[in-house]
Amino acid sequence: MDVAFIDDDETLRAANAQALTLAGLTVAPFPSATAALGALDASFPGVVVTDVRMPGIDGLELFRRLRAIDPDLPVILITGHGDVAMAVEAMREGAYDFVAKPYPADRLLGPIRHALEKRRLVLENRALRRAVEETSASDMPLLGATPAMERLRATLRQIADADVDVLIEGETGAGKEVVATALHRWSPRAARPFVAVNCGALPESVIESELFGHEAGAFTGAVKKRVGRIEHAHGGTLFLDEIEAMPPALQIKFLRVLEAREVTPLGMNETRKVDIRVAAASKVDLLELVRTNAFREDLYYRLHVATIRIPPLRERRDDVPLLFAHFLDRAGRRFRREPPPMTAAVRRKLDQHDWPGNVRELAHYAERVALGLDDGPAPAAAPPAPQGGSLPDRVEAFEAEQIRQALAAAQGDIQATLHALGVPRKTLYDKLKRHGIDQSAFRPPKR
Repeated sequence: MDVAFIDDDETLRAANAQALTLAGLTVAPFPSATAALGALDASFPGVVVTDVRMPGIDGLELFRRLRAIDPDLPVILITGHGDVAMAVEAMREGAYDFVAKPYPADRLLGPIRHALEKRRLVLENRALRRAVEETSASDMPLLGATPAMERLRATLRQIADADVDVLIEGETGAGKEVVATALHRWSPRAARPFVAVNCGALPESVIESELFGHEAGAFTGAVKKRVGRIEHAHGGTLFLDEIEAMPPALQIKFLRVLEAREVTPLGMNETRKVDIRVAAASKVDLLELVRTNAFREDLYYRLHVATIRIPPLRERRDDVPLLFAHFLDRAGRRFRREPPPMTAAVRRKLDQHDWPGNVRELAHYAERVALGLDDGPAPAAAPPAPQGGSLPDRVEAFEAEQIRQALAAAQGDIQATLHALGVPRKTLYDKLKRHGIDQSAFRPPKR
């Protein structure tokens, strides 16, 4: 339902309901405030439009009762000329807008559509916050409700107990270590170490010592014994990120570890048994590297027992808002500030951006939004005025664009905007409300 329309005048109620319906809106007409109160609650997804002058509970009292139910529920008041002052006072209390009688049939459409967009964002923010709160801590890293994420979680739970080595494939920033961590936590090895090694971050001269360990005096600078990462992961899980960067000579030695489950530290002749599960991750196609002799074929097939592919964000776009809400909430706690509500500009960024950096890029974007450093689409870059449509529509679009440009030039300063446009303050505020323009969005970010 888009609009709850309340008016005790049956003729006016029917005429307005018909006009709004012809404009593509879903309307529920009510003959009294009492009838409307019985049908509306905080989950109502639409806008309330009510006449002010009604017997019993009038429109202003209805607005105040609805505000007590949900302070974010948009209420538009229909007033006679003598009630304008009361309506302005109600707007100070939080009413969304007012329309003075008499008005053309399409006068309500602009405020209603803007209010619907605001209501959609409010309810979406609430739903995202609830989803973040209701998701358990163990499942939080794998947040998502798309079929792709449901399949990923099901696969991980299916193989978590199997104790097989796993190859994790995914683009940069897709969350390969998060998946490996979840696999470890859901396995019988959860109480033992989870040891992560980024093969691409270690110089070739030290990676062998890091993985296998060494005895004192094994090489120049080895002044004392060191337990390698493989041995340190005994009983638990060894996560090797960017395994494609492992030097060819080391691939041979690591293949031996996988096959025999034993390790020989540098400078030592004896082998040591290790009980490990290996989760290896690659951001490139390992099979293609095998074809070009850049990665050992036998090591690839030894790791390829179970393969998990992490879908990129562009393949599960419906998860983006939920992930963003999680990261925004986390950033708010980290920076000790209340996370801002989602705006239309942020929503456009979430919907339209391809997120080539995947979850990591989205998390960094959420941190910028939490700090007020959103570098998303600038508000001034609004769509140009439509060339088609009626003359009033074109005038409205042109007026909105001129206001946006003036606000952008003044960096959101109202006084400078008033001077540039040459209009009274109340007129500008009325137009900002009618066009759904948020002046604060044009202010420079706080540094």
